[in-house]
Amino acid sequence: MVLLRGGPSDIPEIHEVETDVIEDRLKIPRGNGYEHFEFTRRFQDVGDVLIPVYRWSYRTAVAE
Repeated sequence: MVLLRGGPSDIPEIHEVETDVIEDRLKIPRGNGYEHFEFTRRFQDVGDVLIPVYRWSYRTAVAE
């Protein structure tokens, strides 16, 4: 799990990811593109679990 800050309001703040490795960047599919988030180097306590905090940085379209 990761905590997402900023970006479109329809993306859940707490997001499941398919890896346990903390990446510098996340690319989350949304509609016809991707929302990009960057790791803030911070963690937040959510229900007695520390999860990494990511901040929205930009959006890209799916290449055709």
